[in-house]
Amino acid sequence: MTDAPDQDAKAHKEKMNEVQAKHRAKTSELQDPERGLVLVHTGKGKGKSSSAFGVVVRALGWGQKVGVVQFIKGKWKTGERRFFEDHGGVTWHTMGEGFTWDTQDRDRDIAAAKSAFGKACDLMASGDYDLVVLDEINIALRYEYLSVEDVLAGLEGRADKTGVILTGRDAPPALCDYADLVTEMSEVKHPFQAGIKAQRGVDF
Repeated sequence: MTDAPDQDAKAHKEKMNEVQAKHRAKTSELQDPERGLVLVHTGKGKGKSSSAFGVVVRALGWGQKVGVVQFIKGKWKTGERRFFEDHGGVTWHTMGEGFTWDTQDRDRDIAAAKSAFGKACDLMASGDYDLVVLDEINIALRYEYLSVEDVLAGLEGRADKTGVILTGRDAPPALCDYADLVTEMSEVKHPFQAGIKAQRGVDF
């Protein structure tokens, strides 16, 4: 009589072999687009920029060159900015003047956003970077400091090898349609709602 654990092990192995075969067949059909991908991290939940900087670390692990342009956060010191300034490997441009409610000057915010996007276009088109992160650019789009048409044109003009990550809430539909990957962060629970202030090393 065959023991039940042996039958279970055999059935599991057969199932995993089937899953593996299907996965290998699917991946064998995939092609390299031979162009850097466009990733959008959006949604109301926390983690959009954090996820982008995780990809930055991954790219650096492969010896790739990375550029970052921050659109909104201004001179606010964050852990990731401190880390990359100390350890190098990332060309960093913080060009926003703060959150949109800080300046209370629309013309000034538009000028800052356009300057930041000009720098971003230079990085994307240069051919020097494997990855460019446009941090919080979706906020500039939401407030119409930038037009989605201009941003799409900038993405289209990027060097073939350059991938781009665009972060921030409320990514416009046209940008999501253009992107290769769109991830929407959803908020289930946030300590801010419980009266807990932002924590160094977790929130910034």
